[in-house]
Amino acid sequence: MHMNFVRFSPVFLAAATLLGTCIGLSAQELSPPDSPKATGAQAAESGVPVSELSPQAPDTYTVKQGDTLWAISGLFLKSPWRWPALWGMNKEEVRNPHLIFPGQQLTLDRTNGRATLRSGRAQGDSASGGGTVRLSPRTRSAALADAAIPTLSSQAIEPFLAEPLIVDADEFATAPRIVATQEGRVLLSRGDRAYASGEYAGISGKPLKDEKGAPFKFRVFRNAKALKDPTTQAILGYEAQSLGQAELVRGESSIQSEDQDGKLRTERVPATIDIVGTKEEIRVGDRLLPEPARELRSYVPHAPASPVTGQIVSIYGNAVAMAGENQIVVINRGTKDGIERGHVMAILKDGQRLTDRTDNARPQLKLPNERNGLMMVFRTFESLSYALTLRVTDGVKVGDRFANPN
Repeated sequence: MHMNFVRFSPVFLAAATLLGTCIGLSAQELSPPDSPKATGAQAAESGVPVSELSPQAPDTYTVKQGDTLWAISGLFLKSPWRWPALWGMNKEEVRNPHLIFPGQQLTLDRTNGRATLRSGRAQGDSASGGGTVRLSPRTRSAALADAAIPTLSSQAIEPFLAEPLIVDADEFATAPRIVATQEGRVLLSRGDRAYASGEYAGISGKPLKDEKGAPFKFRVFRNAKALKDPTTQAILGYEAQSLGQAELVRGESSIQSEDQDGKLRTERVPATIDIVGTKEEIRVGDRLLPEPARELRSYVPHAPASPVTGQIVSIYGNAVAMAGENQIVVINRGTKDGIERGHVMAILKDGQRLTDRTDNARPQLKLPNERNGLMMVFRTFESLSYALTLRVTDGVKVGDRFANPN
């Protein structure tokens, strides 16, 4: 069944996408975005003071391919992390965000000293002009999510969305490893076959099985780098860099055979794997970890609800001492500390310690910490998180602190 096109808010679009019960409902049966029912579902906080808008904030903006949610937030707001307030989003809507698509027109409403944002189709869009749109939630939801603009630059964070980069010591120590190659090859590349095992003598390893429900796609890793808290030096996790991908062909098994004395013995038969992708050449001893579920690219820039402080643990990249804009850093806070994807934090540069030469007593001074940029968390683990640096004014280094952006 078809329904007439109406101007939907992002909340309404997301709900209509997810609710299969909407199939067959006419436009008149669905609550319009400006109805009291829809308004009642909005957050208690509605909009932002007009003074918080960017001086260049446009009255309307048509979303384009290649836009990011962060860039659009900065177009409208002095503080882009105030994006949820501009939309009037509640906490649940922040966790399950509106999706914004190329072709949508964002309209800024300035009323009674407050600003709010709403969306609709841009003029000339193929869906406008009284046409109809077929609503098929079960088949469209994934496609819509894929078509939505990302929160951050996909090019900058794409490799970090699909790889299990942070592992704990026990997980890495017992991860299945490649034990042999065909014809004694030293290095493996795409298309090669190899053999792997998850069993360890005296260690609680888990054999690779091709049974129903078991993983069959894996990432290949080598050494894992310990990530330590800059202050306490406690190991918070291990960062493993992916070498490539492998697929399980046959699971591990065992056979019985007779030795020279005629006694039966049990021999392990390792699993068979095929190397299906490589970034670097793979060799015996490299580890396998299951391919993780892909994380969402769309989430909402927002400030943490409670005070958060911490330090930068690591800068991603070989021999990189200082991070600039649009670089990946690891921070020493994770899900157990309340960190969420989309959290925006201010990066702080330690104030210099010096001697006050204007005072004859020569006292020691500690200059204030100064804001050195912003970063946004895009992937979280228990004790660590990955963030992308934004608006950096000076080099960011390991040990630099961060705090709420407000």
